Amino acid sequence: MAQAQGEAKGLDLAQGIAESELREGTPLLGHAGGEPVVLVRSGGRLFAVGASCTHYGGPLAEGIVTGGTIRCPWHHACFDLATGRAVRAPAFAPVACYRVDVSGGRVRVADRLPEPAPGAVAGGPSSLVVVGAGAAGYAAAHTLRAEGFRGRVTLLGAEATGPVDRPNLSKDYLAGKAPEEWIPLALPEDVELRTGARVTAIDARARSLRVADGSTVPWDALLLATGADVIRLDVPGSDLPHVHTLRTLADSRSIIEASRTAKRAVVVGAGFIGLEVAASLRERGLSVDVVAPVSPLGKILGPDAGAFIEALHREHGVVLHIGDGVSAIAADGVRLTSGAVLAADLVVVGIGVRPATDLAERAQLRVDRGIVVDERLRTSAEGVFAAGDVARWPDPRFGGRLRVEHWVVAERMGAAAARSILGRPEAFRDVPFFWSAHYDVTFAYVGHAERWDRIDVHGRLADRDVTLAYREGARTLAVVTVGRDQASLEAEHAFERDDQAALEAFGRSR
Repeated sequence: MAQAQGEAKGLDLAQGIAESELREGTPLLGHAGGEPVVLVRSGGRLFAVGASCTHYGGPLAEGIVTGGTIRCPWHHACFDLATGRAVRAPAFAPVACYRVDVSGGRVRVADRLPEPAPGAVAGGPSSLVVVGAGAAGYAAAHTLRAEGFRGRVTLLGAEATGPVDRPNLSKDYLAGKAPEEWIPLALPEDVELRTGARVTAIDARARSLRVADGSTVPWDALLLATGADVIRLDVPGSDLPHVHTLRTLADSRSIIEASRTAKRAVVVGAGFIGLEVAASLRERGLSVDVVAPVSPLGKILGPDAGAFIEALHREHGVVLHIGDGVSAIAADGVRLTSGAVLAADLVVVGIGVRPATDLAERAQLRVDRGIVVDERLRTSAEGVFAAGDVARWPDPRFGGRLRVEHWVVAERMGAAAARSILGRPEAFRDVPFFWSAHYDVTFAYVGHAERWDRIDVHGRLADRDVTLAYREGARTLAVVTVGRDQASLEAEHAFERDDQAALEAFGRSR
């Protein structure tokens, strides 16, 4: 999704409006001093903040207001109305705050207020080392500084680049609609970043770790944010130079470079990443075939939504070979298990990832389909925390332990781990959320449903205006929306409150 730019629209709030025009919890879009502003009444108080989310520029006036915050409808970032501070990923930069004057029954938005400086943290570790410079590590570093931590923070990233906006690597950036300058994510200036630094061993007793270059790094607290590794195709020819996977910025750059001369692409895998890649390559004008033994989206979204996404790709010229597999790859084609041969001068393999637990296993941490952590994201070793794709945390809301491979979840876990490291006694209870874009259709998924008894539907997938609620017995486990961003936010808020009565309405009356 391209980043939106703020424009001065709506009412001139510097001139003022009647106070009676403001309804509790309903954002009002306007402008003041040439800047787009949202005016809000929340809890009886009046607030004015910048109108665009600092993540991708989403329209905050179309979000929801709750608990003294405003939430972005696009990707569920959340901002404090009193301070402008970003309190929930995927946004980290604050929105501007403005002074609000009330006189004679009229409300006016006045000058911009200075951004509040973070206070200093008393106690806590003297230094933190983060292994992994992805979503969780990036979020942890930002949160530590935002919370006022002044100790040393070091990120050790195995990749050649620092943190990047990974979701964009298969979406707009790969499609050629997002410039590369949008992709790098800036860390606070006083955070040390070491790229190409692959950690080979952890000594939890000595509180040190070893890097592949032979150096050792001491730590007072350690956060493992090693993420996940791509699963590679194990067939003859899978190591040919025109065969790619997609996980890093370097991977996306390589696919983009190959697409400049390629004519026919084969994408192996029909999950979200595989189909997002297929859509992006179609937007670049390539002929695209997708090969997969099963349709994984049917398992994730149910048969109707899965079939809708497949039909959407067919409408855009993608040829799907569901129920088939790859037996071999040659320089000019891909042989399928059915015996068919597809011409291809570019192959992208997107058949999933596995948690990168090798380092934790060698350190004898507790590992069970991911690094096992408690509700505060602490591992089985004192002073060692884990977050992101690699971590499995307890979540009674959705039953048992979860390990979720979603960007926003990883960022929120990284932020929660940072607060836990600073001694904040809060459990990680954020509701899983992700989005997936296919051409001009975006799915927003809130919750976590590995299985369900039924799917209640309100609206029509064909109209691209629908809510689907996934239920098991009396409980709602997930809500998926297309074209209903505000409903997605409301579902997330209902999950946070564990308000099953409110959730029961989704898929029926919403």
